[in-house]
Amino acid sequence: MTDNPRPGGATYAAAGVDIEAGDRAVELMKQWVAKATRPEVLGGLGGFAGLFDASKLTTYRRPLLATSTDGVGTKVAIAQRMDVHHTIGFDLVGMVVDDLVVCGAEPLFMTDYVATGKVVPERIAAIVRGIAEACVQAGCALVGGETAEHPGLLDPDEYDVAGAATGVVEADALLGPERIREGDAVIALASSGLHSNGYSLVRHVLLNQAGWSLDRQVPEFGRALGEELLEPTRIYALTCLELARRVEVHAYAHITGGGLAANLARVIPAGLHARLDRSTWRPAPVFELVGAVGQMAGEELERTLNMGVGMVAVVPADTAEATLAALRDLEQHAWLLGVIERGGSVEAPGSAALNGDYAS
Repeated sequence: MTDNPRPGGATYAAAGVDIEAGDRAVELMKQWVAKATRPEVLGGLGGFAGLFDASKLTTYRRPLLATSTDGVGTKVAIAQRMDVHHTIGFDLVGMVVDDLVVCGAEPLFMTDYVATGKVVPERIAAIVRGIAEACVQAGCALVGGETAEHPGLLDPDEYDVAGAATGVVEADALLGPERIREGDAVIALASSGLHSNGYSLVRHVLLNQAGWSLDRQVPEFGRALGEELLEPTRIYALTCLELARRVEVHAYAHITGGGLAANLARVIPAGLHARLDRSTWRPAPVFELVGAVGQMAGEELERTLNMGVGMVAVVPADTAEATLAALRDLEQHAWLLGVIERGGSVEAPGSAALNGDYAS
């Protein structure tokens, strides 16, 4: 074997991997990553691992670490078709950090992974820009990530994103089913739209079955279809953490894939049941449109999409008004959605159900 490649021999670039483009992408994203930091972060972008000063945890009596990982799903297909990439990061961060905050954990740091068929530096930088800006909104640091070029596995304009985050919560402040009691109030926090779930269904109905184009102007939205579908996921982390400081909160439920009732049921203890009232709100036009165009049963919509509720808080009944006032002060639209009642088996998991018709 010779140490010198023969003229015309195989190269990484010829195989479709452009190392120089990757380096250029890192340079372009540095300004955005630098904004998504915390005092505990050590070092900078480019190391083999992100560093976070864990001495912060010494201020806790009994710190519990919480971790979550997720992706964006097929919403990335909309971003790719529209060639708009700076918002998808909000969807990624929202899906990850708002799972952490459900148990009361403060998100500390996050890492991301971007896989693409061809590294286009400006596109990768736009994706990471969105992730970094969303981390700022969530109060967590973006301490590192990976960009992988996979020619032959993904088309040149295709990519997928994923991420993981770590948070911390004081053991005696842990939120969840153990705190919920009969009579508790269920408070809905409005979503910004579809968020990042159900896009396989939405794309099938609106783009494939109905044949709508992404630049189609939809009067109900007051903008193009693609703009509505790319509306970023609302990030609730800082709002939920602040709410728990102001009022007593027993539990949160992040409404993602599976819909409102199924996700809320995950935090309802055995022997209790959440009764939710549809008449307390009207879903945004995008939910109604998907149902109408797809001629879908309401049950199918509700178990796939968030229907306008992105997060739920369960609080003592006597703090419901204070909770709503605090959320108004935090500029988060919210309303009384339902109540926790006795019902169900003490051995079986708790449940939740929607009653009545939506407000007109």
